[in-house]
Amino acid sequence: MIRPAVPDDVPEIVAMIRELAEYEKEPDAAVATEDDLRTALFGPEPKVFSHIAEAPGPDGVPVTVGFSVWFLNYSTWTGRHGIYLEDLYVRPQARGGGHGLALLRTLARICVERGHTRLEWSVLDWNEPSIRFYEALGSRPMSEWTVRRLDGEALTSLGSPSP
Repeated sequence: MIRPAVPDDVPEIVAMIRELAEYEKEPDAAVATEDDLRTALFGPEPKVFSHIAEAPGPDGVPVTVGFSVWFLNYSTWTGRHGIYLEDLYVRPQARGGGHGLALLRTLARICVERGHTRLEWSVLDWNEPSIRFYEALGSRPMSEWTVRRLDGEALTSLGSPSP
């Protein structure tokens, strides 16, 4: 089952973000707190959204097995919004159960219903299982594009007022 996240999901989302950071070999990079996510997802004007994947637990009560976090982007070429999928994660014990596909299908459905023209995300080049999964869905790599990032001291320096 896929459903929109609610404020009570925040601790579980943070836990899965940390699990994802471990999997991606950057455990110290995940510094977002529950307060950070609560504000981003459920503040007065949220700009970030999340869906939760659930499966029946041993006692029949649903347990959280995965999540997506996403936001709107915009294409000047199409003149339409799209969705950028920041994170998609399914816990190891639930992989192969269709939860990742269901999360992506939910986002694709949102795109179609709202007239968005793209669903985009990044995948680490060493993550072969995910790459094969994404290729099986019909996604294609944007091989002529290189993601660039400005953060830390370089961001502060560029964003500081000129003397």
